Amino acid sequence: MKKAYACFDIGGSSIKVAVITKAGEKLESGKIATGKSFTECIDLMVDKLNDVNQRFSIEGVAISAPGAVDSESGLIGGKSALDFIHGPNWKDVWREKTGFEIGIENDANCAALAELYYGEGKQYNDLAYVVLGTGVGGAVVKDKKIHKGVHLHGGEFGYMILDANPHTGEQRVWSVVSSTISMVRDANEKLGRTDLDGRAVFELAEQGNEIAQEVIDTFYFYNAVGIYNIQFTFDPEIILLGGGISQREDFEENIQKAIAKLMKTS
Repeated sequence: MKKAYACFDIGGSSIKVAVITKAGEKLESGKIATGKSFTECIDLMVDKLNDVNQRFSIEGVAISAPGAVDSESGLIGGKSALDFIHGPNWKDVWREKTGFEIGIENDANCAALAELYYGEGKQYNDLAYVVLGTGVGGAVVKDKKIHKGVHLHGGEFGYMILDANPHTGEQRVWSVVSSTISMVRDANEKLGRTDLDGRAVFELAEQGNEIAQEVIDTFYFYNAVGIYNIQFTFDPEIILLGGGISQREDFEENIQKAIAKLMKTS
């Protein structure tokens, strides 16, 4: 049997599972339900571990999770859509239930490491990775290592303030101003609808709907502001963008146009 690692990527409704060799070769992949509680979540993951361990020689377990993950202690701080993952000591529980030692890390940090060793970041030492999705997340890599920060907030770009009122103190962070879900929300509000998703907003814009076009332009502009700020604070060799929307063919072009617009007035 091939020696490998069982890898779990915890999401809101499902957990992606893969069996991967130390060299990065993927031997098997799939997904399981996340569950409704910590106990159910762990039990589902352990069942899957037992299943793959019958076919492969599993040497260890790697877990990618949302939140402020303390990789050393095994605790997950901060907040996420899964309240029950915060609090329990994941390392202790897995050790007690399976005998396996686990490695656990923030999901955006895991994505950045994947890019660093197997993707677009292989040739770089310093990079920033931005994930555009329901919120905005990310990671900072310095000298090929994740910079987590003393409070585990390194790379939490979604909390970056992009718009603020000096009189009231009211502020809007990147996740609120320009995540994909905020773009959809703005389009629905301005068009008096409730049924639009991201794909529909772009379709309307392509059909000439001026409100949809304005919403999308605003989305790209504020993302460019965030990227601009990262570049002039961290100054990495490259900034990589991820998330489902980054797969659009015109995504990079529109981001570059918005950044060029900013650079003209800076």
